[in-house]
Amino acid sequence: MSVRILVVDDEPDFIETMVKRFTFRKMPVTAASSGIAALKLLETDSFDVVIMDVRMPGKDGIETLKEIKKRYPLTEVIMLTGHASVESGMRGMSLGAYDYVLKPVDFDELLEKVHKAHERKLLNEGRKAPR
Repeated sequence: MSVRILVVDDEPDFIETMVKRFTFRKMPVTAASSGIAALKLLETDSFDVVIMDVRMPGKDGIETLKEIKKRYPLTEVIMLTGHASVESGMRGMSLGAYDYVLKPVDFDELLEKVHKAHERKLLNEGRKAPR
């Protein structure tokens, strides 16, 4: 079962790298460059896991997380945060994020968290996670 992923970050190079790496693993991935763009995509499409930067201009990751959890409570969110803002990542978890990952991202660590977040989503939906 494939995991539908939405990557939200204002850094084009980061988005390009993430899209290439998930696509290489044959995982459906969509990108948004802001929290507002992510919320618009979620209105018309469903995603299993959102990977979102905490720091973005306009609506930041924490504000966007609040909206996602309010509107789509079963969608799992992994926050991306810099070393200087670990507090923000932890705050995101208290607001319902599945987990957070420090930038620069260790892709294998992120991939593992994506799979675990997807398993939790399936369990919360009452579906059995694949083994």
